[in-house]
Amino acid sequence: MLGNKQPIASVAVRDLERARRFYEDKLGLTPRSGEQEPTTITYQCGGASLFVYQSENAGTNKATAVTWAAGDDVDQIARALSAKGVAFENYDIPDGSKDGDLYTLGRVRIAWFKDPDGNVHAIVNG
Repeated sequence: MLGNKQPIASVAVRDLERARRFYEDKLGLTPRSGEQEPTTITYQCGGASLFVYQSENAGTNKATAVTWAAGDDVDQIARALSAKGVAFENYDIPDGSKDGDLYTLGRVRIAWFKDPDGNVHAIVNG
């Protein structure tokens, strides 16, 4: 039924303008034209979309909300985000090692950061 449909990542935020500054200035996203509403912004990200919407429940998810498949650019993207003031999370990960902001788990290189509302994002080399 949904196997051939593309999902859209959705992130709840309390302050849409503050979120806009983070997603556009820090992450470098561009709003999809013609799809903005007073309480939503849709960003085109590769072949997928990120739907950012205003909600009182923003930041209540403690798990990863969005994972960005950065491929071989994961280290470069982590450095660029850090240079823009994005703070990466520190976790106690068994069987993993940490190099700068990135963790290595076998062949996986991954780093986590939060948006201003506490929504967890990950960048991964996969």
